[in-house]
Amino acid sequence: MAVGKTACSRRDAGPTNMDLPAYIECRADVASYNGFVLRVAGEPDFAAGLGWKAVAGENPFLQQYRLPAPIEAFGHSTDLIAFTSTGPMAVLEGVVAPELAGRLGIVPVVSTPEKFLGEKVIHEASEDSGGVTYVTRISLNVSTVEDLPGKVLAGCSYALDVK
Repeated sequence: MAVGKTACSRRDAGPTNMDLPAYIECRADVASYNGFVLRVAGEPDFAAGLGWKAVAGENPFLQQYRLPAPIEAFGHSTDLIAFTSTGPMAVLEGVVAPELAGRLGIVPVVSTPEKFLGEKVIHEASEDSGGVTYVTRISLNVSTVEDLPGKVLAGCSYALDVK
């Protein structure tokens, strides 16, 4: 999966030009994703304007949304997504985490019957500018969480660190 396709710019992340699967599948750059997620988190009516319905959950680290229509991510259809602190995840049913991870080239960090967690770094770079170092890291992730039994989370983590 190539990085660099801009799913939408910061100002125009709207219902007609947003490519949600691009964000989930790590086909967007950090700036594009950050512009999009700032609108989701910072504009109270943005998600509702997209037709997304917030889904209550017990995990404070996941913000879940039911979409008005299913999307296709990693070859699977879903109408449920979740945002972690670093990126969007498709919430998939009928998927076996180790099998999906293997198909995507993701190496498991934890692989037990109770928990799966795997990551594949898609892009990592650092840039020095005026005594400040910017570290960009994009990784593809597959995991299971206790709060969503029988479901697999698959998506992207976008990180920009300033040092």
